[in-house]
Amino acid sequence: MLNNKRYILALDQGTTGSRAFLFNQKGRVVASVYKEFPQYFPKPGWVEHDAQEIWQSCVTVIRAVLRKAKISSQAIIAIGITNQRETTVLWDRKTARPVHRAIVWQCRRTAPICQRLRASGLEPLFRKKTGLVLDPYFSGTKIHWLLDRVPGLRRRALKGEIYFGTIDTWLIWKLTGGESHVTDTTNASRTLLFNIRTKEWDPQLLKVLGIPFVVLPRVQNSGSVFGRTKDLRRVGLSEGIPIAAVLGDQQAALYGQGCYTAGTGKNTYGTGCFLVLNTGKKLIYSKQGLLSTIASDDKGGPVYALEGSIFIAGAVIQWLRDQLGVIKDSAQTERMIRGIQDTSGIYFVPAFVGLGAPYWDSNIRGMIGGLTRGSNVRHIVRAALESMAYQTKDVFDLMQKESGHKIRALNVDGGACRNNFLMQFQADILGCRIVRPRTIESTAQGVAHLAGVTIGWWRGQKDLAKLREMGRTFVARMSASRRNKLYAGWKKAVNAARHF
Repeated sequence: MLNNKRYILALDQGTTGSRAFLFNQKGRVVASVYKEFPQYFPKPGWVEHDAQEIWQSCVTVIRAVLRKAKISSQAIIAIGITNQRETTVLWDRKTARPVHRAIVWQCRRTAPICQRLRASGLEPLFRKKTGLVLDPYFSGTKIHWLLDRVPGLRRRALKGEIYFGTIDTWLIWKLTGGESHVTDTTNASRTLLFNIRTKEWDPQLLKVLGIPFVVLPRVQNSGSVFGRTKDLRRVGLSEGIPIAAVLGDQQAALYGQGCYTAGTGKNTYGTGCFLVLNTGKKLIYSKQGLLSTIASDDKGGPVYALEGSIFIAGAVIQWLRDQLGVIKDSAQTERMIRGIQDTSGIYFVPAFVGLGAPYWDSNIRGMIGGLTRGSNVRHIVRAALESMAYQTKDVFDLMQKESGHKIRALNVDGGACRNNFLMQFQADILGCRIVRPRTIESTAQGVAHLAGVTIGWWRGQKDLAKLREMGRTFVARMSASRRNKLYAGWKKAVNAARHF
């Protein structure tokens, strides 16, 4: 070991890549490494990952971050895991081999299952128990689909040969050498199987979806020890390191932004866009498409939150890069649109996999409207950026109305919040302050902070407040009339896409 300092390893496993961070006791990042992994699209609207490739990407970044920081794994005092939620893995508990590619949260293949459940009048039951809507987004119908479609899988599951996990559970299983089959309350609350009132797997919902209890992981509070590393010489980690915090990515970002109390909220601009408001001990049911879910207090215990889930945010920029080839990287977008005053009337509805909150329409598809002979690629790029802000406003206005909280400042994080144009436009279209921290990787910061609280490095809210550093604040400059006119155009574009 090249020094005697200690670090927390935060593993941030996202939709398009995995990243490892090392945090010191001052709460600062001393090193980070990122690696993308393949995306699979076997049919329109279907999205898959290879769980083994996800694991290998995590192995790669763990090794690389230790080399980059020039430390031994013996310097790692704890591990925190934050992950893409809802993505579903089933694996053989003896061989640890996945039985099918992971079905990603974006995948829409289970829309017919959701439609049948709604037609049977079961949505109110799921809504009351889980806080969620019946949508392909969540894990429950994905498990049902796999058990029905993979030959012999249901029989094997009933015999206890198969385990289910969201990505956190899969990674814990791998890190502990198969000793811990466990998840946390935030990830469990995204499955359509977890009763957020009782904080337990719900037998009635399991019966409706035909999912045997034996496949499910044990559920713990987010701030607790989920297991210890074992048999990881090839990974480069020492034996016995505690996994001391697990949070779904959006709840981790909420924690990282210091939103531990009711009325505090954040918006994350990642592959999707996720606006989450802490409602404390009060469980609020939305009447217009927001989700009720579980978050974490400053000590890692469960609290309630409202969430608006937007499926396509930063992914629209990836689409411009990978599918259209009009940009080489996301940073190019801000430079590219410099000097143009507006979109020249273009609206971009990026409903590549349907629309999430507050529409929950899995059949709608993307649309670019308002094109004229004067339209060019710069206008389309700007419209793509603006689409993130408009979708956020859809959720933001509804969240204020249903929670009764006036949101005067919105904390932001995620890769796309680096874009100053987008943040200024977001402030303008919402009419509120946008607060961007110095460290925008709030998901990793959140789970590292909670791991530190679990092992006693920090004592909770007061200590954690000293670790966060503010970056830049964006103040609304747009007139109310201009804001209303632009937003009315967005609503018109969404309506056109829904009726296409």
